[in-house]
Amino acid sequence: MRILPLAVLNMCLATPALAFDMEAHRGGRALLPENTLPAFANALAIGVDTLELDTGVTQDGVVIVSHERGLNPDLVRKTDGAYASLPEIPFITLPLAVVKTYDVGQIRPGSDYAKTFAGQRSVPGARIPTLAEVIALVRKSGNSAVRLNIETKIDPRHPGETLDPHLFAAVLVDTIRKEMFTGRVMIQSFDWRTLQTAQKLAPEIPTVYLSQQTGSEPTVSADKPTPWTAGFNPVDYGKSVPKAVKAAGGTIWSPFFADVTAPVIKEAHDLGLKVVVWTVNRPDEMARMIDLGVDGIISDRPDLLREAAKAKGITLPPGTAVTP
Repeated sequence: MRILPLAVLNMCLATPALAFDMEAHRGGRALLPENTLPAFANALAIGVDTLELDTGVTQDGVVIVSHERGLNPDLVRKTDGAYASLPEIPFITLPLAVVKTYDVGQIRPGSDYAKTFAGQRSVPGARIPTLAEVIALVRKSGNSAVRLNIETKIDPRHPGETLDPHLFAAVLVDTIRKEMFTGRVMIQSFDWRTLQTAQKLAPEIPTVYLSQQTGSEPTVSADKPTPWTAGFNPVDYGKSVPKAVKAAGGTIWSPFFADVTAPVIKEAHDLGLKVVVWTVNRPDEMARMIDLGVDGIISDRPDLLREAAKAKGITLPPGTAVTP
C-alpha cells in the first residue's frame, strides 16, 4: 500500500463544514486583476474561507482559470501590447502555450469595466493561470483550510465555444483528482448539466447550483423552463428554486443576492441546503445578507466582507501571505 506524505494527505482530506463562508470572487477582482495568481495570493493574505474562480478548457485539454469562454477584449493584451478585439476567440480553439502569451494584468483603460473597478491595482505581465497553478499556490501558502469554489464557464446557448457539458465536467474532475484536492473544492455552475455529470463522477465533491432570476440575463424562471437547469425547472417544483436544486442533488444553492428573502432562505435551509449569495460588494448589503441568515457571501471586496462579518461576530479566517 502506498503511504502518502502527511502534507499531501492533509491536502486530500475534507476540511470541516464552515459556519460562514467568506469567498473572494475571482480572487477579489476589485483589488487585483481577476482570476490571476496575484489576486488569489492577495485574497489568501487578507484571509478568506474560499477562493472563488472560473474555469475553461484549452484546445489541448488543460483546465485554465478565466471568467470568459474566450479572450476578453477588456482584459487580454497580445504580445504587441494591443488589447484583443471582438469577437472573442474561444479558449477551446487555443492551445495552452498560446493562452500563456496573453497579458491579463490591466483592465483596458476607459472601458466600463475599468470604471466599475477604478481602484483595482494593475499587475502588468500577469498571465491566465491553470487550475493546477492555483492549487500549487494554495499549497505554497501553507493554508490547510482554504477551499476552492470552481465554476464551469459554459453557456448552453453557445455550445461551440466550450467542451460539451459532460466532457467539461469530466476533464475538471480528472484535474482535481490528479492534484489530490477533492476534499477542498466545490464545483459550481449556472449550467446545471455540468453539475449533474460532476455528481455522478465525483459524489464526494459538493455541487453549487448558481441561479439568477432577475436582471438582464436570468438563468432560472419560476414560470417556464430554461436551457440552464438540466431539466430541473422550478415550475415543476411548485415554482421553487430551492426545491429544484434539491431535486437536482445539490448541496449548496448560490443565488444572485437580490433574489433572496428571509422566507426563501428558510425554505432552502429546511430542505438541507446551504445558501451562499453572489456578488455582494457594499457593506450595508453584506450586513443585510448576514441578518437574513445566508451561509456565505461571494464578494469582489473580501477586505470589506471581513469587516462586515467581524461586526456581526463571525469568526474570521486567518490570512496566509504567499508570493505568486
